[in-house]
Amino acid sequence: MTVKITQRIKGFKVVDETLERPVATPDSSTGTPSKATVVEMDESLQRPETLVGMTYKIKSPLFEHALYVTVNDVVLNAGTPHEQRRPFEIFINSKNMDHFQWIVALTRIMSAVFRKGGDCTFLVEELKAVFDPRGGYLKKGGVYMPSIVAEIGGVLERHLIAIGMLEGHALDETQLKYLAEKRAAYEASQGAVAVEPGEGFPAGAQLCNKCNTQAVVQMDGCATCLNCGNSKCG
Repeated sequence: MTVKITQRIKGFKVVDETLERPVATPDSSTGTPSKATVVEMDESLQRPETLVGMTYKIKSPLFEHALYVTVNDVVLNAGTPHEQRRPFEIFINSKNMDHFQWIVALTRIMSAVFRKGGDCTFLVEELKAVFDPRGGYLKKGGVYMPSIVAEIGGVLERHLIAIGMLEGHALDETQLKYLAEKRAAYEASQGAVAVEPGEGFPAGAQLCNKCNTQAVVQMDGCATCLNCGNSKCG
């Protein structure tokens, strides 16, 4: 709201709006607060003594030692219908000190974005879009990672899905059954040895443009992904 000043300013003071937020008052008839105060994520929120979090391990062929990514969350409005977890800070630890500077810079910037509040899910796409000029690598299961930064973005995506900030992309039972049948039929036609799901895909499979997994094979004259089901034939 715009306020027009009609008099000469003789003095001023800085007011902390967070100290003037209305507090819920008990209803005289029920003894319960008449209106609950919902706490939102913003920069004025102080760090609690205890945070809940998860640690993820990244093993990349680009690094001699593994990276351990820890994302700590703050629980807002605990015990109420408005309870939610929001990321508050992120740390990345490793025995490898060669990349210490950019790792510290990246985690500090990401933590600042978390604490600012609002939608932080855009970080996932920004990180996953980073490509290493020396080339990427294939993870276990044939998933292609264009860079170590992109894999950090993948870890953040997994965490945001786990706490409910992003929707997952898991296939339903019907789709999984269909892909399993397609995979078995292909391996039988090629005389290939069956591999447990998640352990890899048939040798010679190509990279899928949709799910970035080395799982595209030629079946009935059509390129089909055995991981997500994407096919050029529809």
